[in-house]
Amino acid sequence: MPTSRRTLLKTSAAAAAAFTFDWTRAQAQAETLRIGLIYDLTGPFAAGGSVASSIGAQIAIDLVNEKGGIGGKHKIAAVSADSQSKPDVAINEANRLIDQEKIDIINGVYASAHAVPLAAKVEQQKKILWITTAVSTAVFKDKNLQYVFRAQIHSDQYGQAFASFLNEHAKAKLGMEPKDVKVALIHEDGPYGVGVAAADEAYAKEAGLQIVLKEGYSASAPDLSVLVTKIKRARADVISHAGYNPDITLFLRQARENGLKFKMLFGNGAGYSQLDKLRATFGADIDNFCNIDPVPAQLLDPAKLAPGIGDLTKVMVARYKEKTGATDVPPHCSMGFNQTWILLNNVLPVAKEKYGGFDPEAIRKAALDVDIPVGGTIQGYGVKFYRPGTPLSGQNERSTPVVMQNAGEHISVVWPTSIRTQDPVFPLPKSSVYSA
Repeated sequence: MPTSRRTLLKTSAAAAAAFTFDWTRAQAQAETLRIGLIYDLTGPFAAGGSVASSIGAQIAIDLVNEKGGIGGKHKIAAVSADSQSKPDVAINEANRLIDQEKIDIINGVYASAHAVPLAAKVEQQKKILWITTAVSTAVFKDKNLQYVFRAQIHSDQYGQAFASFLNEHAKAKLGMEPKDVKVALIHEDGPYGVGVAAADEAYAKEAGLQIVLKEGYSASAPDLSVLVTKIKRARADVISHAGYNPDITLFLRQARENGLKFKMLFGNGAGYSQLDKLRATFGADIDNFCNIDPVPAQLLDPAKLAPGIGDLTKVMVARYKEKTGATDVPPHCSMGFNQTWILLNNVLPVAKEKYGGFDPEAIRKAALDVDIPVGGTIQGYGVKFYRPGTPLSGQNERSTPVVMQNAGEHISVVWPTSIRTQDPVFPLPKSSVYSA
């Protein structure tokens, strides 16, 4: 029986509709870029800054999407993964994102203990790992990584800041020559703590400071009283501590119980940057402690930054407070936001327009083109990545930390002197329970 004209028209219309639907769906998919976000949303690292970093990253994604996406065309869909504060889970989640979710870009990573194996894993598969938070220099040192990038500072810079601050202020503030200042270096024994302590040791020796103790411990240790006793016996004037959240809490509690006294304690980011958590436990006990980390963007003078950066910081701060109800916006929010913002605004548009797509090779080339001058990011520093074939290939050569000091709800930048917002209180005032 011959096909009627009406049947033919119906069939053609159905085929056209199906084609239009498929084309529209394909077009929508093509205009959405899926990016993996891997952070510790549970476990001990969550409260140490990882959740704050993840919120900062999501705020950056939201702001870009609200303006139409990358280049105004390509919306970003974040595929989240919880590494649960465990390196093996971080590896498994990265595998899932790459193999099952077919994702080429992984953004995030809080813990250096995760970053070291993840960098090797993602590099091997020639996917992009864009590290926002983990600081260990060992992630990049002599690895010649091609597909892993970090605009964040690295752990060697904590040691530089620590030694420089003491060298600059020992005589004027303590009435002591640097060589007479007794320093205790204590740290959790993962890549983060080991890296910070090694840098502290190297730069302290270079500055002529007297190292009287260097001791590592497990971040999950149930008792740190022996460590406290060792510091007391060493009669340390200054302590540098690289730790997460539960171990810092344990150390400070046992230090007070055992009558440990010192002239100053320097934290090194991580748990020491989560002031709301520490303040909830210790109140005014932690006043005037110093902390070395990338600066929370809201502490910088926007007049010293590129136009528009100050306004961007205000939006980030407002959204973080809205999402969390927090009064303090920790440095980790700025880290997650800043590094993600750089990826979305300075790298991916160039990958698409100059190198033809969002594939890892195009992104790698675009990242190496990034050249942001000092003052061009919300954290004040610029961005230019060390080239392949150099000792820190993939690391930002323009990143810088600051030394901060807290008193109640107020946080000040006290070093470098050129951008400080307050003269440091050093040594601890006599009112401090830890004051020597």
